[in-house]
Amino acid sequence: MLKIVLPTLMLFPTIWLVDKKWLWVTPTVHSLVIATISLKLFTGSLTTSGWSALSSYLASDSLSTPLIVLTCWLLPLTMIASSNHVGKEPINQQRIYLSLLVSLQLFLVLAFGATEILLFYIMFEASLIPTLFLITRWGNQLERLNAGTYLLFYTLAGSLPLLMAVLMAQAEMGSLSLLTLDFSGLLNFSHWGTKVWWVACLAAFMIKAPIYGAHLWLPKAHVEAPVAGSMVLAAVLLKLGGYGMMRMALLLEPYSTGMAYPFIVLSLWGIFMTGTICLRQTDMKALIAYASVSHMGLVLAAILIQTPWSFDGALTLMLAHGLTSSALFCLNNINYERTHTRTMALIRGLQALFPLLSVWWFLASLANFALPPLPSSFAELFMMISLFGWSPYTILLTGAGVLLTVIYSLYLFLMTQRGAFLRDLLGFKLPPSSREDLLILLHLVPLIHLAINPMLFSGGL
Repeated sequence: MLKIVLPTLMLFPTIWLVDKKWLWVTPTVHSLVIATISLKLFTGSLTTSGWSALSSYLASDSLSTPLIVLTCWLLPLTMIASSNHVGKEPINQQRIYLSLLVSLQLFLVLAFGATEILLFYIMFEASLIPTLFLITRWGNQLERLNAGTYLLFYTLAGSLPLLMAVLMAQAEMGSLSLLTLDFSGLLNFSHWGTKVWWVACLAAFMIKAPIYGAHLWLPKAHVEAPVAGSMVLAAVLLKLGGYGMMRMALLLEPYSTGMAYPFIVLSLWGIFMTGTICLRQTDMKALIAYASVSHMGLVLAAILIQTPWSFDGALTLMLAHGLTSSALFCLNNINYERTHTRTMALIRGLQALFPLLSVWWFLASLANFALPPLPSSFAELFMMISLFGWSPYTILLTGAGVLLTVIYSLYLFLMTQRGAFLRDLLGFKLPPSSREDLLILLHLVPLIHLAINPMLFSGGL
Protein backbone atom coordinates (compact mmCIF):
# COMPACT_ATOMS: atom_id res chain seq x y z
CA MET A 1 0.00 0.00 0.00
CA LEU A 2 2.84 2.41 0.79
CA LYS A 3 4.08 1.92 -2.78
CA ILE A 4 0.89 3.69 -3.86
CA VAL A 5 0.44 6.22 -1.04
CA LEU A 6 3.99 7.64 -1.11
CA PRO A 7 4.13 8.26 -4.91
CA THR A 8 0.68 9.85 -4.64
CA LEU A 9 2.00 12.23 -1.96
CA MET A 10 4.94 13.05 -4.24
CA LEU A 11 2.48 14.33 -6.83
CA PHE A 12 1.85 17.46 -4.75
CA PRO A 13 5.40 18.90 -5.05
CA THR A 14 5.46 17.74 -8.67
CA ILE A 15 2.35 19.80 -9.46
CA TRP A 16 3.57 22.95 -7.69
CA LEU A 17 7.22 22.86 -8.81
CA VAL A 18 6.99 21.74 -12.44
CA ASP A 19 7.25 24.31 -15.21
CA LYS A 20 3.89 25.47 -16.53
CA LYS A 21 4.70 24.09 -20.00
CA TRP A 22 4.77 20.57 -18.51
CA LEU A 23 2.06 21.11 -15.92
CA TRP A 24 -0.39 18.60 -17.42
CA VAL A 25 2.07 16.17 -18.99
CA THR A 26 4.27 15.48 -15.95
CA PRO A 27 1.49 14.75 -13.37
CA THR A 28 -0.38 12.65 -15.94
CA VAL A 29 2.68 10.48 -16.63
CA HIS A 30 3.41 10.31 -12.88
CA SER A 31 -0.15 9.15 -12.14
CA LEU A 32 0.02 6.58 -14.96
CA VAL A 33 3.11 5.13 -13.28
CA ILE A 34 1.17 4.93 -9.99
CA ALA A 35 -1.71 3.19 -11.79
CA THR A 36 0.75 0.68 -13.25
CA ILE A 37 2.29 0.03 -9.82
CA SER A 38 -1.18 -0.52 -8.34
CA LEU A 39 -1.74 -3.45 -10.72
CA LYS A 40 0.77 -5.42 -8.64
CA LEU A 41 -1.80 -5.52 -5.83
CA PHE A 42 -3.76 -8.05 -7.86
CA THR A 43 -0.92 -10.55 -7.47
CA GLY A 44 -1.09 -10.49 -3.69
CA SER A 45 -4.88 -10.46 -3.43
CA LEU A 46 -5.38 -13.43 -5.76
CA THR A 47 -2.60 -15.64 -4.38
CA THR A 48 -3.64 -15.30 -0.72
CA SER A 49 -6.99 -15.95 0.90
CA GLY A 50 -6.76 -13.02 3.33
CA TRP A 51 -5.05 -9.67 3.60
CA SER A 52 -1.88 -8.66 1.77
CA ALA A 53 0.38 -5.59 1.48
CA LEU A 54 0.00 -5.33 5.25
CA SER A 55 1.18 -2.29 7.23
CA SER A 56 0.07 -0.80 10.55
CA TYR A 57 -3.28 0.55 9.36
CA LEU A 58 -3.34 -0.17 5.62
CA ALA A 59 -3.83 -3.46 3.79
CA SER A 60 -5.66 -4.87 0.80
CA ASP A 61 -7.68 -7.98 0.11
CA SER A 62 -9.80 -9.33 -2.73
CA LEU A 63 -12.56 -6.80 -1.96
CA SER A 64 -10.51 -3.62 -1.66
CA THR A 65 -7.81 -4.32 -4.28
CA PRO A 66 -10.01 -3.88 -7.41
CA LEU A 67 -11.41 -0.60 -6.05
CA ILE A 68 -7.94 0.73 -5.17
CA VAL A 69 -6.72 -0.09 -8.68
CA LEU A 70 -9.83 1.55 -10.18
CA THR A 71 -9.12 4.71 -8.14
CA CYS A 72 -5.50 4.84 -9.28
CA TRP A 73 -6.48 4.13 -12.88
CA LEU A 74 -8.98 6.96 -12.90
CA LEU A 75 -6.63 9.79 -11.83
CA PRO A 76 -4.67 10.05 -15.12
CA LEU A 77 -7.94 9.78 -17.04
CA THR A 78 -9.42 12.74 -15.16
CA MET A 79 -6.29 14.76 -15.94
CA ILE A 80 -6.48 13.88 -19.64
CA ALA A 81 -10.18 14.75 -19.75
CA SER A 82 -9.73 18.10 -17.96
CA SER A 83 -6.64 19.37 -19.75
CA ASN A 84 -8.58 21.14 -22.51
CA HIS A 85 -11.00 23.37 -20.58
CA VAL A 86 -9.09 23.81 -17.30
CA GLY A 87 -5.84 24.42 -19.20
CA LYS A 88 -7.17 27.84 -20.24
CA GLU A 89 -7.39 29.11 -16.64
CA PRO A 90 -4.66 30.95 -14.69
CA ILE A 91 -1.71 28.73 -13.81
CA ASN A 92 -2.34 28.72 -10.04
CA GLN A 93 -5.97 27.71 -10.61
CA GLN A 94 -4.74 24.79 -12.70
CA ARG A 95 -2.35 23.71 -9.95
CA ILE A 96 -5.11 23.89 -7.33
CA TYR A 97 -7.41 21.85 -9.59
CA LEU A 98 -4.79 19.11 -10.04
CA SER A 99 -4.01 19.15 -6.32
CA LEU A 100 -7.69 18.56 -5.53
CA LEU A 101 -7.76 15.57 -7.88
CA VAL A 102 -4.64 14.10 -6.26
CA SER A 103 -5.97 14.68 -2.73
CA LEU A 104 -9.20 12.96 -3.74
CA GLN A 105 -7.25 9.91 -4.93
CA LEU A 106 -5.22 9.90 -1.71
CA PHE A 107 -8.33 9.94 0.50
CA LEU A 108 -10.00 7.22 -1.56
CA VAL A 109 -6.97 4.91 -1.52
CA LEU A 110 -6.68 5.36 2.25
CA ALA A 111 -10.42 4.67 2.64
CA PHE A 112 -10.34 1.47 0.59
CA GLY A 113 -7.11 0.30 2.21
CA ALA A 114 -7.98 1.10 5.83
CA THR A 115 -8.03 -1.83 8.23
CA GLU A 116 -9.66 0.22 11.02
CA ILE A 117 -13.31 1.16 10.59
CA LEU A 118 -12.69 4.51 12.32
CA LEU A 119 -9.90 5.35 9.84
CA PHE A 120 -12.21 4.34 7.00
CA TYR A 121 -14.87 6.71 8.37
CA ILE A 122 -12.41 9.62 8.53
CA MET A 123 -11.25 9.07 4.93
CA PHE A 124 -14.86 8.49 3.85
CA GLU A 125 -15.74 11.97 5.12
CA ALA A 126 -12.49 13.60 3.95
CA SER A 127 -13.27 12.67 0.33
CA LEU A 128 -16.22 15.06 0.53
CA ILE A 129 -13.96 18.14 0.80
CA PRO A 130 -12.17 18.06 -2.59
CA THR A 131 -15.39 16.90 -4.26
CA LEU A 132 -17.23 19.91 -2.86
CA PHE A 133 -14.53 22.30 -4.09
CA LEU A 134 -14.53 20.74 -7.56
CA ILE A 135 -18.30 21.16 -7.90
CA THR A 136 -18.68 24.64 -6.40
CA ARG A 137 -15.59 26.22 -8.01
CA TRP A 138 -15.28 24.46 -11.37
CA GLY A 139 -18.92 23.63 -12.03
CA ASN A 140 -20.41 24.80 -15.31
CA GLN A 141 -23.77 26.22 -14.27
CA LEU A 142 -25.14 28.76 -11.80
CA GLU A 143 -26.77 25.99 -9.78
CA ARG A 144 -23.41 24.57 -8.69
CA LEU A 145 -23.64 26.13 -5.21
CA ASN A 146 -27.06 24.58 -4.74
CA ALA A 147 -25.67 21.21 -5.88
CA GLY A 148 -22.80 21.53 -3.42
CA THR A 149 -25.25 22.28 -0.62
CA TYR A 150 -27.31 19.19 -1.49
CA LEU A 151 -24.17 17.04 -1.53
CA LEU A 152 -22.94 18.41 1.78
CA PHE A 153 -26.15 18.12 3.77
CA TYR A 154 -27.27 14.75 2.39
CA THR A 155 -23.86 13.29 3.20
CA LEU A 156 -23.62 14.83 6.66
CA ALA A 157 -27.18 13.78 7.51
CA GLY A 158 -26.14 10.14 7.17
CA SER A 159 -22.60 10.55 8.51
CA LEU A 160 -23.44 11.75 12.01
CA PRO A 161 -25.47 8.61 12.91
CA LEU A 162 -22.65 6.50 11.42
CA LEU A 163 -20.06 8.24 13.61
CA MET A 164 -22.16 7.66 16.72
CA ALA A 165 -22.68 3.99 15.78
CA VAL A 166 -18.97 3.45 15.14
CA LEU A 167 -17.97 5.09 18.44
CA MET A 168 -20.54 3.00 20.34
CA ALA A 169 -19.24 -0.19 18.74
CA GLN A 170 -15.65 0.86 19.50
CA ALA A 171 -16.48 1.43 23.17
CA GLU A 172 -18.37 -1.86 23.42
CA MET A 173 -15.95 -4.13 21.54
CA GLY A 174 -12.64 -2.42 22.26
CA SER A 175 -11.40 -2.64 18.65
CA LEU A 176 -12.90 -2.23 15.21
CA SER A 177 -9.95 -3.63 13.27
CA LEU A 178 -11.13 -5.53 10.20
CA LEU A 179 -8.27 -8.00 10.79
CA THR A 180 -9.73 -9.18 14.11
CA LEU A 181 -13.44 -8.55 13.56
CA ASP A 182 -14.10 -12.27 13.10
CA PHE A 183 -12.99 -12.90 16.68
CA SER A 184 -14.91 -10.05 18.32
CA GLY A 185 -17.90 -10.66 20.53
CA LEU A 186 -21.45 -9.49 20.01
CA LEU A 187 -22.71 -6.08 21.07
CA ASN A 188 -24.72 -5.92 24.32
CA PHE A 189 -27.41 -3.49 23.16
CA SER A 190 -31.11 -3.83 23.78
CA HIS A 191 -33.41 -5.30 21.14
CA TRP A 192 -34.47 -1.91 19.79
CA GLY A 193 -31.00 -0.52 20.37
CA THR A 194 -29.46 -3.00 17.95
CA LYS A 195 -32.06 -2.15 15.29
CA VAL A 196 -31.39 1.59 15.58
CA TRP A 197 -27.64 0.90 15.56
CA TRP A 198 -28.02 -1.25 12.41
CA VAL A 199 -29.83 1.53 10.55
CA ALA A 200 -27.34 4.14 11.77
CA CYS A 201 -24.43 2.08 10.46
CA LEU A 202 -25.87 1.74 6.97
CA ALA A 203 -27.64 5.10 6.52
CA ALA A 204 -24.51 6.97 5.40
CA PHE A 205 -23.55 4.25 2.92
CA MET A 206 -27.05 4.05 1.46
CA ILE A 207 -27.08 7.82 0.94
CA LYS A 208 -23.62 7.70 -0.63
CA ALA A 209 -24.46 4.85 -3.01
CA PRO A 210 -27.29 6.22 -3.25
CA ILE A 211 -30.51 4.36 -2.49
CA TYR A 212 -33.70 5.57 -4.18
CA GLY A 213 -35.36 8.22 -2.02
CA ALA A 214 -32.02 9.63 -0.81
CA HIS A 215 -30.67 10.13 -4.32
CA LEU A 216 -31.67 13.73 -5.08
CA TRP A 217 -28.16 15.08 -4.44
CA LEU A 218 -26.60 12.88 -7.13
CA PRO A 219 -28.21 14.21 -10.34
CA LYS A 220 -27.61 17.78 -9.16
CA ALA A 221 -23.98 17.07 -8.33
CA HIS A 222 -23.37 15.29 -11.65
CA VAL A 223 -25.01 17.93 -13.79
CA GLU A 224 -23.13 20.80 -12.14
CA ALA A 225 -19.73 19.12 -11.69
CA PRO A 226 -16.84 19.48 -14.17
CA VAL A 227 -15.97 16.39 -16.17
CA ALA A 228 -13.34 15.19 -13.67
CA GLY A 229 -15.81 15.60 -10.80
CA SER A 230 -18.45 13.57 -12.64
CA MET A 231 -15.93 10.87 -13.52
CA VAL A 232 -14.68 10.42 -9.96
CA LEU A 233 -18.17 10.74 -8.49
CA ALA A 234 -19.64 8.04 -10.73
CA ALA A 235 -16.64 5.73 -10.91
CA VAL A 236 -15.35 5.69 -7.33
CA LEU A 237 -17.23 7.86 -4.82
CA LEU A 238 -20.52 6.00 -5.26
CA LYS A 239 -18.59 2.76 -4.75
CA LEU A 240 -17.57 3.94 -1.28
CA GLY A 241 -21.18 3.36 -0.25
CA GLY A 242 -21.26 -0.19 -1.59
CA TYR A 243 -17.80 -0.95 -0.21
CA GLY A 244 -18.75 0.34 3.24
CA MET A 245 -21.88 -1.81 3.31
CA MET A 246 -19.90 -4.90 2.31
CA ARG A 247 -17.29 -4.20 4.98
CA MET A 248 -19.91 -3.61 7.69
CA ALA A 249 -21.87 -6.73 6.68
CA LEU A 250 -19.59 -8.91 8.80
CA LEU A 251 -20.23 -6.74 11.85
CA LEU A 252 -23.96 -6.37 11.20
CA GLU A 253 -24.85 -9.93 10.19
CA PRO A 254 -26.00 -11.13 13.66
CA TYR A 255 -28.48 -8.20 13.79
CA SER A 256 -29.72 -8.21 10.19
CA THR A 257 -32.73 -10.49 10.65
CA GLY A 258 -35.77 -8.75 9.18
CA MET A 259 -34.06 -5.36 9.08
CA ALA A 260 -32.95 -5.45 5.44
CA TYR A 261 -36.39 -6.16 3.88
CA PRO A 262 -37.67 -2.59 3.46
CA PHE A 263 -34.31 -1.41 2.09
CA ILE A 264 -34.14 -4.27 -0.41
CA VAL A 265 -37.66 -3.44 -1.63
CA LEU A 266 -36.78 0.26 -1.86
CA SER A 267 -33.61 -0.52 -3.84
CA LEU A 268 -35.48 -2.74 -6.29
CA TRP A 269 -38.27 -0.20 -6.68
CA GLY A 270 -35.61 2.43 -7.33
CA ILE A 271 -34.24 0.40 -10.26
CA PHE A 272 -37.60 0.57 -11.98
CA MET A 273 -38.39 4.18 -11.09
CA THR A 274 -35.03 5.66 -12.13
CA GLY A 275 -35.21 3.66 -15.35
CA THR A 276 -38.51 5.36 -16.21
CA ILE A 277 -37.05 8.75 -15.17
CA CYS A 278 -34.18 8.21 -17.62
CA LEU A 279 -36.65 7.84 -20.47
CA ARG A 280 -38.05 11.32 -19.77
CA GLN A 281 -34.72 13.14 -19.62
CA THR A 282 -33.73 15.73 -22.19
CA ASP A 283 -30.37 16.54 -20.57
CA MET A 284 -27.74 13.99 -21.56
CA LYS A 285 -25.75 14.34 -18.33
CA ALA A 286 -28.84 13.98 -16.14
CA LEU A 287 -29.77 10.76 -17.95
CA ILE A 288 -26.32 9.26 -17.26
CA ALA A 289 -26.59 10.37 -13.62
CA TYR A 290 -29.98 8.70 -13.10
CA ALA A 291 -28.63 5.57 -14.79
CA SER A 292 -26.02 5.41 -12.01
CA VAL A 293 -28.80 5.43 -9.39
CA SER A 294 -30.49 2.54 -11.20
CA HIS A 295 -27.32 0.43 -11.36
CA MET A 296 -26.39 1.09 -7.73
CA GLY A 297 -29.91 0.14 -6.63
CA LEU A 298 -29.27 -3.39 -7.89
CA VAL A 299 -25.89 -3.39 -6.14
CA LEU A 300 -27.43 -2.34 -2.80
CA ALA A 301 -30.15 -5.00 -2.99
CA ALA A 302 -27.53 -7.66 -3.75
CA ILE A 303 -25.31 -6.57 -0.85
CA LEU A 304 -28.19 -6.61 1.63
CA ILE A 305 -29.08 -10.26 1.00
CA GLN A 306 -25.45 -11.21 1.86
CA THR A 307 -24.75 -14.28 -0.26
CA PRO A 308 -21.40 -15.12 -1.94
CA TRP A 309 -22.86 -14.81 -5.44
CA SER A 310 -24.53 -11.50 -4.69
CA PHE A 311 -21.28 -10.09 -3.25
CA ASP A 312 -19.33 -11.25 -6.32
CA GLY A 313 -21.93 -9.70 -8.62
CA ALA A 314 -22.04 -6.44 -6.64
CA LEU A 315 -18.25 -5.98 -6.75
CA THR A 316 -18.12 -6.82 -10.44
CA LEU A 317 -20.90 -4.39 -11.34
CA MET A 318 -19.29 -1.64 -9.27
CA LEU A 319 -16.08 -2.02 -11.29
CA ALA A 320 -17.82 -2.31 -14.65
CA HIS A 321 -20.19 0.56 -13.92
CA GLY A 322 -17.30 2.73 -12.73
CA LEU A 323 -15.51 2.42 -16.07
CA THR A 324 -18.68 2.63 -18.19
CA SER A 325 -20.25 5.66 -16.51
CA SER A 326 -16.92 7.49 -16.49
CA ALA A 327 -16.59 6.84 -20.24
CA LEU A 328 -20.13 8.15 -20.82
CA PHE A 329 -19.39 11.34 -18.91
CA CYS A 330 -16.20 11.79 -20.96
CA LEU A 331 -18.18 11.37 -24.18
CA ASN A 332 -20.76 13.84 -22.94
CA ASN A 333 -17.96 16.33 -22.25
CA ILE A 334 -16.47 15.79 -25.72
CA ASN A 335 -19.87 16.61 -27.24
CA TYR A 336 -20.35 19.60 -24.94
CA GLU A 337 -16.97 21.11 -25.84
CA ARG A 338 -18.06 21.19 -29.49
CA THR A 339 -21.78 21.97 -29.35
CA HIS A 340 -22.00 23.84 -25.99
CA THR A 341 -25.30 22.14 -25.14
CA ARG A 342 -26.37 18.92 -23.43
CA THR A 343 -29.94 18.93 -24.76
CA MET A 344 -30.28 15.75 -26.80
CA ALA A 345 -32.86 17.20 -29.20
CA LEU A 346 -30.36 19.87 -30.31
CA ILE A 347 -27.39 17.60 -30.95
CA ARG A 348 -28.97 14.75 -32.88
CA GLY A 349 -27.32 13.36 -35.99
CA LEU A 350 -23.74 13.61 -34.73
CA GLN A 351 -22.82 10.35 -36.44
CA ALA A 352 -22.60 12.16 -39.78
CA LEU A 353 -20.22 14.76 -38.34
CA PHE A 354 -18.11 12.62 -35.98
CA PRO A 355 -18.20 8.97 -37.16
CA LEU A 356 -15.39 7.74 -34.88
CA LEU A 357 -16.95 9.45 -31.89
CA SER A 358 -20.20 7.68 -32.76
CA VAL A 359 -18.35 4.34 -32.53
CA TRP A 360 -17.21 5.21 -29.01
CA TRP A 361 -20.79 6.17 -28.08
CA PHE A 362 -22.05 2.86 -29.44
CA LEU A 363 -19.51 0.78 -27.48
CA ALA A 364 -20.16 2.71 -24.27
CA SER A 365 -23.92 2.28 -24.69
CA LEU A 366 -23.48 -1.48 -25.17
CA ALA A 367 -21.39 -1.61 -22.00
CA ASN A 368 -24.03 0.41 -20.14
CA PHE A 369 -26.82 -2.08 -20.80
CA ALA A 370 -24.59 -5.09 -20.04
CA LEU A 371 -24.20 -6.76 -23.40
CA PRO A 372 -22.56 -10.20 -23.01
CA PRO A 373 -19.71 -11.04 -22.62
CA LEU A 374 -18.92 -7.75 -20.86
CA PRO A 375 -18.42 -8.12 -17.07
CA SER A 376 -21.55 -6.14 -16.18
CA SER A 377 -23.70 -8.81 -17.87
CA PHE A 378 -22.33 -11.57 -15.64
CA ALA A 379 -22.60 -9.30 -12.61
CA GLU A 380 -26.28 -8.61 -13.24
CA LEU A 381 -26.90 -12.31 -13.84
CA PHE A 382 -25.23 -13.22 -10.52
CA MET A 383 -27.25 -10.65 -8.61
CA MET A 384 -30.56 -11.48 -10.28
CA ILE A 385 -30.10 -15.18 -9.55
CA SER A 386 -29.21 -14.42 -5.92
CA LEU A 387 -32.23 -12.15 -5.51
CA PHE A 388 -34.48 -14.73 -7.19
CA GLY A 389 -33.25 -17.30 -4.67
CA TRP A 390 -34.06 -14.88 -1.87
CA SER A 391 -37.55 -14.18 -3.28
CA PRO A 392 -38.89 -15.18 -6.72
CA TYR A 393 -40.98 -12.00 -6.87
CA THR A 394 -37.84 -9.87 -7.23
CA ILE A 395 -37.54 -10.99 -10.86
CA LEU A 396 -40.43 -8.68 -11.73
CA LEU A 397 -38.53 -5.54 -10.74
CA THR A 398 -35.03 -6.69 -11.70
CA GLY A 399 -36.25 -7.91 -15.09
CA ALA A 400 -38.11 -4.67 -15.72
CA GLY A 401 -35.03 -2.73 -14.64
CA VAL A 402 -32.78 -4.58 -17.07
CA LEU A 403 -35.26 -4.00 -19.88
CA LEU A 404 -35.48 -0.29 -19.09
CA THR A 405 -31.67 -0.08 -19.01
CA VAL A 406 -31.52 -1.41 -22.57
CA ILE A 407 -34.24 1.01 -23.69
CA TYR A 408 -32.74 4.20 -22.23
CA SER A 409 -29.20 3.25 -23.33
CA LEU A 410 -30.41 2.87 -26.92
CA TYR A 411 -32.51 6.02 -26.51
CA LEU A 412 -29.37 7.94 -25.48
CA PHE A 413 -27.42 6.64 -28.47
CA LEU A 414 -30.15 7.09 -31.08
CA MET A 415 -31.18 10.55 -29.91
CA THR A 416 -27.65 11.93 -30.11
CA GLN A 417 -26.09 10.01 -33.00
CA ARG A 418 -28.84 9.24 -35.51
CA GLY A 419 -31.29 11.38 -37.43
CA ALA A 420 -30.85 14.65 -39.32
CA PHE A 421 -28.46 17.07 -37.66
CA LEU A 422 -29.23 20.73 -37.23
CA ARG A 423 -27.57 23.19 -39.60
CA ASP A 424 -26.13 25.07 -36.62
CA LEU A 425 -23.89 22.07 -35.89
CA LEU A 426 -22.01 22.50 -39.16
CA GLY A 427 -19.93 25.21 -37.54
CA PHE A 428 -18.61 22.71 -34.96
CA LYS A 429 -17.19 20.15 -37.37
CA LEU A 430 -14.07 19.46 -35.32
CA PRO A 431 -13.15 15.75 -35.19
CA PRO A 432 -12.12 14.13 -31.89
CA SER A 433 -8.44 14.53 -31.10
CA SER A 434 -6.08 11.66 -30.41
CA ARG A 435 -6.17 12.71 -26.74
CA GLU A 436 -9.91 12.06 -26.61
CA ASP A 437 -9.64 8.76 -28.49
CA LEU A 438 -6.95 7.63 -26.03
CA LEU A 439 -9.16 8.69 -23.12
CA ILE A 440 -12.07 6.49 -24.23
CA LEU A 441 -9.75 3.60 -25.10
CA LEU A 442 -8.33 3.67 -21.57
CA HIS A 443 -11.89 3.18 -20.29
CA LEU A 444 -12.90 0.40 -22.68
CA VAL A 445 -9.71 -1.69 -22.68
CA PRO A 446 -9.96 -2.54 -18.94
CA LEU A 447 -13.59 -3.56 -19.47
CA ILE A 448 -12.55 -5.98 -22.20
CA HIS A 449 -9.70 -7.26 -20.02
CA LEU A 450 -12.11 -7.88 -17.13
CA ALA A 451 -14.33 -9.88 -19.48
CA ILE A 452 -11.36 -12.02 -20.51
CA ASN A 453 -9.92 -12.43 -17.00
CA PRO A 454 -12.78 -12.40 -14.44
CA MET A 455 -10.52 -13.72 -11.66
CA LEU A 456 -9.40 -10.12 -11.14
CA PHE A 457 -12.67 -9.31 -9.39
CA SER A 458 -13.86 -12.65 -8.03
CA GLY A 459 -10.75 -14.19 -6.58
CA GLY A 460 -10.95 -14.97 -2.93
CA LEU A 461 -14.45 -13.64 -2.29
